[in-house]
Amino acid sequence: MNKVELLGRWTREKSEDLYGIKSWGSRYFSISDKGEVLINPYPGVESAVSLMDIVSGVKERGLDMPVLLRFENVLDAQIAYLNDSFNDAIKSMDYKGRYQGVYPIKVNQQQQVVHEVTKFGQRYHHGLEVGSKPELIAALSEMKDKEACLVCNGYKDEEFIDLGLYAIKLGFKCFFVIEIPGELELILERAKELNVTPNIGVRIKLSSKAGGHWTESGGDRSIFGLNMSQVIEIVDVLKAKNMLSTLKMLHYHLGSQIPNIRDIRTAVGEAARVYAELVKEGAQMGYLDLGGGLAVDYDGSNTNYTNSSNYSVPEYCIDVVEGVMSVMDDSGIEHPVIITESGRALVAYYSVLLFNVLDVATFEEHEVPETLNEDMAAPIHSLHEVNKNINLRNLQECYNDALYYRDSIRDMFNHGNISLRDKAISEKIFWNTIYEIVQKKRELKVVPAALVELETVIADIYYGNFSVFQSIPDCWAIDQLFPVMPIHRLLEVPSRESVIADITCDCDGKINKFIDAQGIKKTLPLHPLEENHDYYLGVFLVGAYQETLGDLHNLFGDTNVVSIRLNEDGTHDIVNEIRGDSVDDVLGYVEYDSNEMKANYRKTAEDAVKKGLITAKERREILSAYEAGLRGYTYYER
Repeated sequence: MNKVELLGRWTREKSEDLYGIKSWGSRYFSISDKGEVLINPYPGVESAVSLMDIVSGVKERGLDMPVLLRFENVLDAQIAYLNDSFNDAIKSMDYKGRYQGVYPIKVNQQQQVVHEVTKFGQRYHHGLEVGSKPELIAALSEMKDKEACLVCNGYKDEEFIDLGLYAIKLGFKCFFVIEIPGELELILERAKELNVTPNIGVRIKLSSKAGGHWTESGGDRSIFGLNMSQVIEIVDVLKAKNMLSTLKMLHYHLGSQIPNIRDIRTAVGEAARVYAELVKEGAQMGYLDLGGGLAVDYDGSNTNYTNSSNYSVPEYCIDVVEGVMSVMDDSGIEHPVIITESGRALVAYYSVLLFNVLDVATFEEHEVPETLNEDMAAPIHSLHEVNKNINLRNLQECYNDALYYRDSIRDMFNHGNISLRDKAISEKIFWNTIYEIVQKKRELKVVPAALVELETVIADIYYGNFSVFQSIPDCWAIDQLFPVMPIHRLLEVPSRESVIADITCDCDGKINKFIDAQGIKKTLPLHPLEENHDYYLGVFLVGAYQETLGDLHNLFGDTNVVSIRLNEDGTHDIVNEIRGDSVDDVLGYVEYDSNEMKANYRKTAEDAVKKGLITAKERREILSAYEAGLRGYTYYER
């Protein structure tokens, strides 16, 4: 089938439905009339940019795949979307408080990301949340807005507390959230020593729990936070020291990626009630920090499935404001400042991982001989008969028989009863049988359970130039689903059912679960590779956690990173590029010294010259190649 015929049978709309881009792409991603993925951060403005145009610009600048693209306008738009949605909800419901978000640095700690969050968030006084001393030090270097909140969670030693107290001296709204009872004494001690009045919050353990991957973040037995008796003990200590006015914030964290809005509403109501009771105890309060949990609809299904959410950002904001407001009004208490620690929802759309496909292992239909030699083993003849007699009425029976005879043949080979050549013929027959069963089962109205996922065993393997463990570790660690699709050729039929393997030489280094409107599918339709033409795939919504959690499996390091500014006239600017790790870089992470390595290798090469294995000229070439390898990108380079 030629390309003209393919173009006639496939459309942009079919690709949109197949890959679900209209559902998970939110307002940002679409497909062009040329069959390329577009990105556009400006709703209602014809300013979309093709990812393939960006790829061309990246390659012209000498950067190889894989590359992580960061779209600064998308981050700006997401910050605006969250804050404007809260402000709209506050206005529509006549809420008397305000909203001030904080970005939890742990979601993506890269300096460029934190810098842009503080820059784009400044007009909303959007602050930062930290959970460790290094994160606090990073935050203090980036924060300029004294109206924004700086929330300090996590365990805090004396140095951590001193840094936060100095921040208060500098005019920042810095809050110490007490995670364990023993922290209060140290905070008060250091505050007295430095002559600073601290801003104190308490993190509580809610009875409420949420669904999703991170359900253990909430509930009575959650690891972090205080139970109600511990909260009252802190209130009593502060009362006794005449410092109850320093208790200003209540905080909880229900979990990350909460798919069901009912869980969020329940938690908001419970926390608001605790807040109201603390006010009645005489605490000054003023800030209610609802933690994270605002979900991203990774699969586009708009459901309460783990990788989705059954609510929109505006719905979330309305439910939060209404939940807080109703409790406060019932209790006659002033409406607090609402804080959320939404990180995933801010940065997920911000980043796209692009990589090229290096090769493909395809399953092709094998030619089966019409007849077999009579001296072949009986199970091979039986398998051959199964292959010749496949029809729609006996698919299940043929499948079961094929498995039985295959196992018998394997057992005979392992005992030396058949030759390697005969085993090779039997494998051709077996896989041809499976292939024929898969083709015919597509004609069935009701598919037997054993045959439902049979396509996966004959799926092509596309070898991508990337590392799952470095760039999308949650895909491997917790079965997180990310949208994956080609970024071009989307007017052509994607005729190959495929799984994607990375280049780590690890059986876990693969993507074999993909988003689908009906749940999860085990293969992804892709296009056949074209000779002398690169084929590019994109993994989308990877801005949250993936860079921070990535590891050095097989010593594949950080990818190249390119920051893009999209202009309203449809052009784009590459505003920053960060070269990915070299081999020298990653070896340094695992304690190798490049100078020592080169010296050792020079000695090895010199010994080879002395033994006559190589010439002095060859030694120079070998050492030059070794040093070039140290400077090279850790990924496949053409």
